[in-house]
Amino acid sequence: MSAVSGQVGNRILSALPPHEFARIQPYLGTVHLEKSKLVYITGDLIQYVYFPTNGLLSLLSATETGSTVEVAMVGNEGIVGLPVILKKGMITYEVSVQVPVDGFRIKAEVLQQEFDRGERLQEYMLGYTHVLIGQIAQLSICNRFHTIEKALSRWLLMAEDRVNSNTLNLTQENIANALGVPRTGVTMAARALQNAQLIRYSRGNIAILDRAGLEYNSCECYRIVRDELQQFLNERKT
Repeated sequence: MSAVSGQVGNRILSALPPHEFARIQPYLGTVHLEKSKLVYITGDLIQYVYFPTNGLLSLLSATETGSTVEVAMVGNEGIVGLPVILKKGMITYEVSVQVPVDGFRIKAEVLQQEFDRGERLQEYMLGYTHVLIGQIAQLSICNRFHTIEKALSRWLLMAEDRVNSNTLNLTQENIANALGVPRTGVTMAARALQNAQLIRYSRGNIAILDRAGLEYNSCECYRIVRDELQQFLNERKT
């Protein structure tokens, strides 16, 4: 990899000062993750930390019976494998690919050493940890108290923000697993959004037709999560 930090695609790597990026650059390997791939399952030891440059990953909490609910999503704004900075080698949730991901990975111990230097990478990773905890807290409220239609609107908006496309190749089963609801519930909610001409759904492809309308139809959770993330990203520019 010969790119400088500002050109790598991941928002955190891109914000690093050149001298910090230069230290970890030799250890960054490119990676492509196909849709539905399980990157980590609960209890796995974290061997690599991932910096996506595109695509979408879901952090999922799973029951013993196999039921899942998404607790957070990560795109090119973030990192997967954050427990390493807390000196924890085990991951406590599943990480699944929702939209094919390209990015970089680095051995956990190498990143830990750079984190322990106490420079910008440490600041950014701690800041993103705060953002991720906020997202997890807000999504727990959303999944518990808001209707499937509002939660679906919120989910589609968050996905579009991270994929940077108004067309998403996702099945209703993918979304149902993320929202922790029956597939029939997603079917009814998607039909309502389509009837309102907010989205178009056909054969696993969802196109957002009216983003402003979808934001209006969403719960407040989307705005809260979006604003927290935007503040984090804006601070990296200063």
